[in-house]
Amino acid sequence: MNLLFIFVDGVGLGPDNPETNPFARASMPAIKGLIDGAKLTIEHAPINSQSATLLALDASLQVAGLPQSATGQAVLMTGRNIPAELGYHYGPKPNQAIADIIESGNLIKTLRLANKKISFLNAYPPGYFDAIKSKRRLYAAIPLTLISSGLPLYTQTDLINGMAVSADFTGAGWKNHLGIENIPELTLFEAGCRIAKLASEFDFTLFEYWLSDYAGHGRDMKIACKLLEDFDTVIGGLLDNWNSKNSLILITSDHGNLEDLSTRKHTENPVPALIIGSSHLRSKFTSGMKDLTDITPAIINFLS
Repeated sequence: MNLLFIFVDGVGLGPDNPETNPFARASMPAIKGLIDGAKLTIEHAPINSQSATLLALDASLQVAGLPQSATGQAVLMTGRNIPAELGYHYGPKPNQAIADIIESGNLIKTLRLANKKISFLNAYPPGYFDAIKSKRRLYAAIPLTLISSGLPLYTQTDLINGMAVSADFTGAGWKNHLGIENIPELTLFEAGCRIAKLASEFDFTLFEYWLSDYAGHGRDMKIACKLLEDFDTVIGGLLDNWNSKNSLILITSDHGNLEDLSTRKHTENPVPALIIGSSHLRSKFTSGMKDLTDITPAIINFLS
């Protein structure tokens, strides 16, 4: 059994309204092909097609206020209703209370104790590690989960050697925005192929895509649609090289944002959980799944 978890930051299921929701406007043939041509909008969840299951998961978790990144991602990494335990949503980076919860026990620690092979595919540039070391930057919830579980983050060298993937999938951002010249660039389709190849070598593979949250806050429909179409091309490359036997792909998020460009704020919309694989594996994995707290136990049960 192996599972690939693609975490997409700041994506909810909003109404099928092309004026405010890029998911209602963008061309996404790979993902739509999985769910019988449906869009990733609230009107189409739940869906259980031949290839995939789409669920709407509660990200508010019975706590007042707008869901936030630190608590939402920490819930995904622990299975605990952290907003309810603390009495508030919090973000973007974990405060000490959230960090203490993550460090006390999480999905990665549990899988390591079970001797599972784990990979977090994101590569981080030298400046990121410098900022962490100087305390100018805090770990977000997901890298903190890896670090606190004894797994190092991938580096520029790993990216060059083909063992990791850049946050923008292609590596172009390292050259254009960071000024790092020696990064081999991939096409979006090739990035999907690389993710499939690397994930096949591990029991559990995680990739964090955070540009979606930035696009939501930016409120530019053209940029948002281009981002979604690029993401769909990556998924096309992934699916074209994925062996679905005894494997699942999970795509989900921490809170709504990108699906409603009428506001810069997060939303209270449910988040999508798109599970790709054979029907019997999906049925077991999604049984009783209703909110973000159900993700970690489902992964652990699947890999047990």
